[in-house]
Amino acid sequence: EVQLQASGGGLVQAGGSLRLSCAASGLTFGNYAIGWFRQAPGKEREGVSCFSTNGGSTYLADSVKGRFTISADNAKNTVYLQMNSLKPDDTAVYYCAAAPRIIYSNLGVPSSYRYWGQGTQVTVSS
Repeated sequence: EVQLQASGGGLVQAGGSLRLSCAASGLTFGNYAIGWFRQAPGKEREGVSCFSTNGGSTYLADSVKGRFTISADNAKNTVYLQMNSLKPDDTAVYYCAAAPRIIYSNLGVPSSYRYWGQGTQVTVSS
């Protein structure tokens, strides 16, 4: 059974940084795509940053380019989202998700993912 455990959210002032962690179990790195998504109140869930754990493609939303970085520790089966220069617009519940191999064009599409972790709240104050 695939399980994803997200952590690291919190309250931070604009311009600050947070690092989210997603601990994955029940899957083999190299065979899955794993990504970070977010959902703000009243808005649809959107892809933030996703990648194929076989070292292939990476997706990064335009709104976070230059500020957010996705990385992984394969030995720990953990994926990280380093978020710098945070803005109030980044306030949302952040989710990690996983799915067996996804083609590049679908990496940032929430409906492409089969497994979801619980969300972690990120609040950026102005």
